[in-house]
Amino acid sequence: MTEEKTLYFINPAEAPEISQMVGLRTKILTGLHGEKMMMVLNTTLPGHTVPRHTHSHEQVGIVYSGKARLCIADEERIVQKGDFYCIPSNVPHSDTCLGEEPFVMLDVFYPVREDFIRKLKQP
Repeated sequence: MTEEKTLYFINPAEAPEISQMVGLRTKILTGLHGEKMMMVLNTTLPGHTVPRHTHSHEQVGIVYSGKARLCIADEERIVQKGDFYCIPSNVPHSDTCLGEEPFVMLDVFYPVREDFIRKLKQP
């Protein structure tokens, strides 16, 4: 029965993690048990940038901790803990961690990021 409880209550310390690129770590909090959306903690490390990219998934979230320059389409802002954002499907976006603290985004994707699941299954 612990499997069912895991689906309702999430412990980030026990969540599986992937490295998408140097300087970007992703903890997968939901989306591995048949859910229709996925929640992750994306961490951009100090001194790193997630290059401008797009994906077909809708992405909404909140800055969990840290500070960064977040670019969405042609708009750029300095964001920090508590700031919310919305990235529609196929809209270019990027972030650059500012300061010595990692920049952590709590992101929700719809639909589930199958590419994250594939990467998680790689040895």
